[in-house]
Amino acid sequence: MRTVLVTGTGGAGRTTVAAATALAAAREGQRTLLLTADPDGTPEALLGIRALRSAPGRPADRLPWSVPVELAPGLWVARIITDEWFRGELTALQDRGQGLLDLLGATPLDGEELTALPGVESIALLRALRAAQTAPPGTGWDVLVVDMPPAPDTVALLALPEQLRRYLRRLLPAERQAARALRPMLAQLAGVPMPAQKLYETAERWERELAAVQGVIESEATTVRLVVEPGPLADRALRTARAGLALHGCRVEAVIANRLLPTGTSDPWLAALSGQQQAALKELYEQWAPAVPVRELPHLGRDPHGVGDPRGAEPRPGEGGADGVDGGDGGAAQRAPAGLAALAGAVGAPGARPDRPAPDPWTVEDRLADDGVLLWRLPLPGADRDGLGLVRRGDELIVTVGPFHRVLPLPSALRRCTVSAAGLRDGWLQVRFTPDPDLWPKRL
Repeated sequence: MRTVLVTGTGGAGRTTVAAATALAAAREGQRTLLLTADPDGTPEALLGIRALRSAPGRPADRLPWSVPVELAPGLWVARIITDEWFRGELTALQDRGQGLLDLLGATPLDGEELTALPGVESIALLRALRAAQTAPPGTGWDVLVVDMPPAPDTVALLALPEQLRRYLRRLLPAERQAARALRPMLAQLAGVPMPAQKLYETAERWERELAAVQGVIESEATTVRLVVEPGPLADRALRTARAGLALHGCRVEAVIANRLLPTGTSDPWLAALSGQQQAALKELYEQWAPAVPVRELPHLGRDPHGVGDPRGAEPRPGEGGADGVDGGDGGAAQRAPAGLAALAGAVGAPGARPDRPAPDPWTVEDRLADDGVLLWRLPLPGADRDGLGLVRRGDELIVTVGPFHRVLPLPSALRRCTVSAAGLRDGWLQVRFTPDPDLWPKRL
């Protein structure tokens, strides 16, 4: 399944572009699900549909999103329901840890009194990414389009599975779990109960789930679309987002320049704004094209509302919208030229999944014969020297790019080396490693 994550600078129109992308995919005959995590009703207003609601049944048995509504032929939309998903997950966790709670004398919380905590939205969104991939064959979707938070929050969210797996490995190392068989004996010697088997089983389950989500994020079938309203401030934010996405190995499929004002106007105020946009747009092309396409979306004069005719032509008078679409005005909202159908063609459908994996750009270059070093080259387009940090910690390299950082395990050959130099050149971080004579294999 193709997965497209739509993010960008704040207020640039991410939800609009996500919806247009999903509609473009549906036009090509692909079963498409548009997922949004926006809780304030903006997607419903944009799409012209009624409020998205969760399915009946116990929270623990539900998917982490609302009942999908068919917006147009082949296109469904759903909202990630954070509160109900959180209640179901925490209730199930309490059930699994009942023995430990009894040991501590704790009173379990009732589902009705649980409220989602700050930050749970990120976990729910990651769980939704995983759930969409595990639908039974023939019942799922061909394309998943996700309306993501602003770019800095998206980068932090995409880094979360790897970070949490690292924490789990440090707190509950696999080698210590071998002592689980000794717990009954240790409990008798110590005089206190040892941690329950379910604690380790829960940690293992989390590890599997996190690994699966990380696999989705790192898959060749997952790409990112960056949305920006061209301007001097947005350019800086986009550079930071580009570096953060590259640091975590996320592939940018397209840059969407949204809300472009018309050029050639005689109005001096509008001409000044348009000129500023065109100057920023030129910089976008210089920075991204041709490796990453830049697509232009015009300013429609008002916010889009409704799908319009999903085939691209405007409906005849009196025609209503798709099932689930509010047609209270006799279909006028769907006939409006500012519908998403006017943007779907320009934004384009996601590209096909690559036939073969792309070569790993984080490779070690052997320069021992010429320079006596091994060179590790890491692609970091958009990074600058002022916001770049590099720390060697044991067998790991901690790379910081602006507000983002990642802990990278060193390839085996580099673990027997010392860092001799590092530099940023043409969007590549180049780290030079010199073999340590005490650790490097010696020739016989």
